Amino acid sequence: MLMKKQISIIFIIALVTVGCQKQKNKQEKTVEETMASQEGTFGYDLAFLKKYKPVILLTAPDAEKSQAIVVADYQGRVMTSTTSGDSGTSFGWLNYALIKSGAHKPHINALGGEDRFWLSPEGGQFSVYFKKGKPFTFEHWQTPAVIDSEPFEVVSSGSSSVKFRKTTALENNAGTKLNLLIEREVKMLSKTEILEALEVSDLDHLRATAYTSINSITNTGADWNRETGTLGIWILGMFKPSPKTTIVAPFSTEHAAKPLLTSNYFGDIPGDRLVTGNAAVFLKADGKFRSKIGLSPKSAKNVAGSYDAEKGILTIISYDIDEKGEYLKSTWEMHKDPFGGDVLNAYNDGPLEDGSQMGPFYELESSSKTDILKKNEKLVHRHNTFHFEGDKVSLNKISLAVLGVTLDAIEKTF
Repeated sequence: MLMKKQISIIFIIALVTVGCQKQKNKQEKTVEETMASQEGTFGYDLAFLKKYKPVILLTAPDAEKSQAIVVADYQGRVMTSTTSGDSGTSFGWLNYALIKSGAHKPHINALGGEDRFWLSPEGGQFSVYFKKGKPFTFEHWQTPAVIDSEPFEVVSSGSSSVKFRKTTALENNAGTKLNLLIEREVKMLSKTEILEALEVSDLDHLRATAYTSINSITNTGADWNRETGTLGIWILGMFKPSPKTTIVAPFSTEHAAKPLLTSNYFGDIPGDRLVTGNAAVFLKADGKFRSKIGLSPKSAKNVAGSYDAEKGILTIISYDIDEKGEYLKSTWEMHKDPFGGDVLNAYNDGPLEDGSQMGPFYELESSSKTDILKKNEKLVHRHNTFHFEGDKVSLNKISLAVLGVTLDAIEKTF
């Protein structure tokens, strides 16, 4: 009799256990399904990133739903941002598969992010992406670990800002050793600061988020010189493309009748993808054709942007520019004039010759001028990112005031 009772109890426990496990599996499946349905939102990306790395969540001082995610382990980069909290659009492009894998890829770890710290130039005798004497081919191209896979140290962190630092020693293609202290601050902007930065009167009927990154390098070694090498600061932002997204790069004709534009980084760009207007250059940003442009500091203005007509998103970057300054050239070749480079670059991702693709994404990039730094001298570069959502009339006011073109003109370009 006792044995039968024991067997019955064991059987009941087994049934309860199986039932609990089924309920747990069902709950986990429900959570996964819920998460999948929220893909593209800020909350989804926040939950995803928290699974793999410690995150720093920043909030604008006057708008609790204006937020950005920063990751110290990813060189203090801003991974993504939103105007509207967890349920809002997540603006940054993330490489989910690479982040999830935790792998370190050869050449570059393209993790994504709206604002990441790099060093210029990419090519040429001053490049730190090609070892001493190596040819400028993809096989020999390697992003330095300090700006690719190594973490930055958090110096201080608050609700709306965070500061980082990193020390490093690099060698360029010419064999010159460069010792650096990298410092970086990411700070959310208030509505008042957005208005002042873009010189616009109001943000009525718009949802907005914005942040600034203040970046510096200090020469901690021997004095630099023009013959053996110098460096610049390069900030790159990766965003989500769409069939109706267009990059807008305003230019000035004060110093040249036509914009001083480089458009053959990856070969010629067809006319249905690149258009030079009267006041701006337009590049199609659909993530389907690998192409890159650059504007000289003598032609570029201190702003650029993109408009996603499909989702009604206006993105703007602004940055420090010195039209009389020297900017390092990044093309993959030895340079007769290494100081004749771009201040602004824009990139549209696309398939490589073998059919593989890193993205799709598009990039808005700015570079600092270079200085021939003596020991303990510092170079600083500020880069701002703004996102706006709302009715088209209100978005158009911002586009016309800042980029100098209407949204209708942008939409009709391609």
